[in-house]
Amino acid sequence: MEIVEKAIEITATIDAQKKLILDEPLPVVGPARVRVIILLPEDIEIDEKEWLYTAAVNPSFDFLKEPEEDIYTINDGKPFHA
Repeated sequence: MEIVEKAIEITATIDAQKKLILDEPLPVVGPARVRVIILLPEDIEIDEKEWLYTAAVNPSFDFLKEPEEDIYTINDGKPFHA
């Protein structure tokens, strides 16, 4: 089965509750499941805590939870003392 995707560019605002509010209605018939890509202006800084949370809940990294990925122990490497 071939999946054909169509891109629609529209502006929106992220409100105080971190919800996306579109500036105008979408030109599609719904309900429909979609993928959303958020492009942030470069002057918006995302703090380290937010990046770490995003990485922790991102399903792209789920493979790291598999037992065969757990290859290191506390005895590996050398202690670092700054």
